[in-house]
Amino acid sequence: MAAEIQPKALTRKPVLLSKVEGSQDVVSMAAIVPKEDGVISVSEDRTIRVWLKRESGQYWPSIYHAMPSHQGRVIMILFVLEMEWVLSTGQDKQFTWHCSESGQRLGGYRTSAGACGLQFDVETRHVFIGDHSGQVTILKLEQENCSLVTTFKGHTGGVTALCWDPVQRVLFSGSSDHSIIMWDIGGRKGTAIELQGHNDKVQCVSYAPHTRQLISCGADGGIVIWNMDVERQETPEWLDSDSCQKCDQPFFWNFKQMWDSKKIGLRQHHCRKCGKAVCGKCSSKRSSIPLMGFEFEVRVCDTCHESITDEERAPTATFHDSKHNIVHVHFDATRGWLLTSGTDKIIKASARSRLNICTKTLFQLVLKISEKLHAFQGSSPSQRLAKIRRRKKTHSR
Repeated sequence: MAAEIQPKALTRKPVLLSKVEGSQDVVSMAAIVPKEDGVISVSEDRTIRVWLKRESGQYWPSIYHAMPSHQGRVIMILFVLEMEWVLSTGQDKQFTWHCSESGQRLGGYRTSAGACGLQFDVETRHVFIGDHSGQVTILKLEQENCSLVTTFKGHTGGVTALCWDPVQRVLFSGSSDHSIIMWDIGGRKGTAIELQGHNDKVQCVSYAPHTRQLISCGADGGIVIWNMDVERQETPEWLDSDSCQKCDQPFFWNFKQMWDSKKIGLRQHHCRKCGKAVCGKCSSKRSSIPLMGFEFEVRVCDTCHESITDEERAPTATFHDSKHNIVHVHFDATRGWLLTSGTDKIIKASARSRLNICTKTLFQLVLKISEKLHAFQGSSPSQRLAKIRRRKKTHSR
């Protein structure tokens, strides 16, 4: 099999702003606190911590909570401001949602496998859950109960991340099979567009609606920024045949045709552009097909190779090296901040004046989670956050 030529990653030099000495557990995910200089993090020790920037310029834990509703580590958490809900999934195969004000558990649902992907649509109250079996489950949430809407599956590996675009009504799913699938939920036609641009499992995906760009991160630290403002095409289904659909040579299991033609059977391949079953001789060429999601060169039949123009080979994604084993990414569109957390217990925040195909990092903030925790007792999370803000104002006077 011919070697594939991989696009060279673009490196960016980080500028260290500050450090907070770290924790003993991996940070599963992190998100930026809206309208605050702060970060919310979830750790494998089943804790949720809020880090706010002090007058000194350092980040310290301000609110600390455990997740008693999960028996295993918390994998994903989602805060829905409009509903005042906190949604979470755990390694214990449980999906739960709580009231963010009272902390009361409102309901739960047991998934078929541990869930790593979690998204919510405020308009329809639909929650999307992706699990390790490769299945995506859609639930309809009410105040204290939920109902199953549907399930679907398209990945050969487990679902590792989900991202929902409420405007286009599109769901993005990343998988351990190195691929991303764009599901057209709003179109209701079952359209699924595949994106191939990672050499390792996709750890997380995030969408920038104002520029229509998808940001995906791999386990190898690679960041891919996809231009979704193009007319993409579905990959064809692979056709079944007992002989090459170009030269009619039999494949190695077609004993009858091999005997009749006195020819040795050949190995079957498939053209990624037309989906036809072809032999190696009739598919000796390779080509990228970005509009079909193939940013790297893949096998195509000789006929399709001749029909692909240079314009169709133009890349629709850029590749970057984070130098960081990423497990989660969060993009704040209002400030243009890209937040990544990794297995190295480090959170990196990249601020960009404008996220586009020629993205340039302005700075990276590296946080190491502190072991010194300050827990506020006897009030709701929102009340505790209000106390911290009042104290910051008092100290600044």
